[in-house]
Amino acid sequence: MRTKMVAGNWKMNKTLQEGVALATELKKAVKNPKCEVVIGTPFIHLATVAELLKGSPIKVAAENCADKASGAYTGEVSAAMVASTGAEYCILGHSERRAYYHEDYDILREKVLLALENGLKPIFCIGEVKEEREAGRQNEVVRAQLEGSVFNLSQEEWKNITLAYEPVWAIGTGLTATPQQAQEMHAYIRSLIAEKYGKEAAENTTILYGGSCNAKNAAELFANPDVDGGLIGGASLKAPDFCTIIAAR
Repeated sequence: MRTKMVAGNWKMNKTLQEGVALATELKKAVKNPKCEVVIGTPFIHLATVAELLKGSPIKVAAENCADKASGAYTGEVSAAMVASTGAEYCILGHSERRAYYHEDYDILREKVLLALENGLKPIFCIGEVKEEREAGRQNEVVRAQLEGSVFNLSQEEWKNITLAYEPVWAIGTGLTATPQQAQEMHAYIRSLIAEKYGKEAAENTTILYGGSCNAKNAAELFANPDVDGGLIGGASLKAPDFCTIIAAR
C-alpha cells in the first residue's frame, strides 16, 4: 500500500518565532492522523521545528537543497546540512524554483541524488504552465520533467521518491485542476512509472496534488484513486485549514 500524505509548503513565510508558534499549534492538534503529515519550512526554522516536533506524528521537510555537496558556495545549504537538522524530507523541483532560479533538469538531478545520498526523501514537483496546458502539451511536459531529473534513479532509490503534480497555472492563482483533470494526470504519471520501474513500483509511489488545494476542495480531490494526498501552499499557513485538509485524507 502506498503512503497517503499531506505536506505543507510554507514557502518564504513566517519568521522563526511565528513558525515555532504554528508548529506548536499543529503539534497540539495533530495526534493520530490517518496519513503521513509533513511540513516544509524555511531553512532557518528546520532545526528548531524538527526538535519541537520530535515524538509527534509530524515530519519536517526542507523546501530546497543545494546541487553541490559542500564548498565555497556562499549562502547555499547542502543536503547534509538539511539532514543534520532532523528533517526527513526535501521539496525539490518546485515550479517557483524552476521559474525564478532557473533550475533545469541537470541541476535538479544533482539535488535529488544528493538528497538521497544524505538519507532525505525527495518530494519532487512536476507540472505544466498555462500555455502548455492550453496547447495540450501537459503529458509531454511532465514526461520530460521525469525523464530529465528522476528516471535516472535505480529501482531501490525510487522507493524514496514522492511525486507532487502541480499544474503551475493553479499555484496561488485560486484556479484548481478539476478532480477529473487531477485524476487523469496522476493516472498518466503512474503509467509512466510503470513503464520505467514496473507496475508494483507504480502502485507503491505516492503522488500528491498541489495547486490551490484547500480546506474546501481537498476531500473532492483526494477522492480520486490516483491522488494520494496534497502538497499544500497557502492553506498550510493556518493550522485550522491545514488540519481540515489532513482530516480529508
